Amino acid sequence: MTTDTAARASGSILVVGGGISGLTTTLEAAEVGYEVFLVEKNPYLGGRVSQLNQYFPKLCPPTCGLEINFRRIKDNPGIKTFTLAEVVKVSGGPGDYDVEIKLNPRYVNENCTCCGECEKACQIEVDNDFNFGMDKTKGAFLPHEMAMPARYVISPKIIGTEDAKRCLEACKYDAVDLEMEPRTINLKVGAIVWATGWEPYDATKIDNLGFGQYDNIITNMMLERLAAPNGPTKGQIVRPSDNTAPESVAFVQCAGSRDENHLPYCSYICCMASLKHACYIREQYPDAKIYIFYIDLRAPGDRYEKFYKKVKEDENVFFIKGKVAEVSADASGDITVTAENAVTGEKVSQTVNMAVLATGMQPSAALNKLPADLKYTDDGFVINDYAAGGMFACGCAAQPADVVSSNQNATGMALKAIQTLVKR
Repeated sequence: MTTDTAARASGSILVVGGGISGLTTTLEAAEVGYEVFLVEKNPYLGGRVSQLNQYFPKLCPPTCGLEINFRRIKDNPGIKTFTLAEVVKVSGGPGDYDVEIKLNPRYVNENCTCCGECEKACQIEVDNDFNFGMDKTKGAFLPHEMAMPARYVISPKIIGTEDAKRCLEACKYDAVDLEMEPRTINLKVGAIVWATGWEPYDATKIDNLGFGQYDNIITNMMLERLAAPNGPTKGQIVRPSDNTAPESVAFVQCAGSRDENHLPYCSYICCMASLKHACYIREQYPDAKIYIFYIDLRAPGDRYEKFYKKVKEDENVFFIKGKVAEVSADASGDITVTAENAVTGEKVSQTVNMAVLATGMQPSAALNKLPADLKYTDDGFVINDYAAGGMFACGCAAQPADVVSSNQNATGMALKAIQTLVKR
């Protein structure tokens, strides 16, 4: 591992996480004149929003919001981005932090033109993490069509293989560099904003709901990828077991959420996501029947309430108030959802072609604690200490939130970071 030292003025701000919250924080601070370093662990910016088919409130595709933000970042000389990067250590205090950052090798340099010749030459396939493993991608790949930076990545899994040599030989621009190694850089910043986002809760931990046991039980984020034009099925929502069109789909709300054995809190947006997913399915399949099993339905705000009422008017969408006790499958792959109807007290079972688990948001920091002196809730959300200042969490690192709330919060945290610099 090589080490570079980059001494910077402590009037700079570090933003950790390049999802929608991190992008907003970065741009709000940079566009009023502050130098901002943006660090992202993935090989691309955009976070969870880039994986969506559409997002609230306008049901736009991710290109709608991300494309203009990417352009603003490219046009702003005050922003320096690092992808495939992770913060290793933070020392110092408000106004004067020393940060050590590890940069992982991409094996492709800035000469890349996205011509795709390395991908064509590569024979080995690896799981496509962007699509939650529902398909494969070549060992040399572009993360997705609107990836920023627009540059290929070579998977570490093929380094040292004949495929890696093929990629090197296929590149006409000297962009493939198989000798890249991890290296570290050191930054000096005055404030840090943690925009480390969220992970979908691991549905395999919820034994009674059958995920991982039956092919036709998927999660809400997997459905989002199925519906996306750049997803594993090019936007066609089909049953995973046989790629047929589903005639009926059940949604299991609060899959692991509001459960003391898993996530004890409400993840805020899962209900609205399932209502949106019901619309995806109904648009593709006008005769499909949708069954939504819920504990309570949460539609925060007037706009979301109107969307809920619109879905509720659909005669092919059925709402069943009751916590799902069991999800099972038969030999045909059909799924049976069993719950107790909280209104009638009756045990109800519904057999459908496929089921979707509305898994909740788990803060990334709950799985991997951040390398800084921060306080957390029992569930892993960062608690902001405004009196101490210096370091702040925004978006889903601080609480479950939708895109609108995350952007509003990120703008506020950009201001808090700037205040730290002004007060020092």
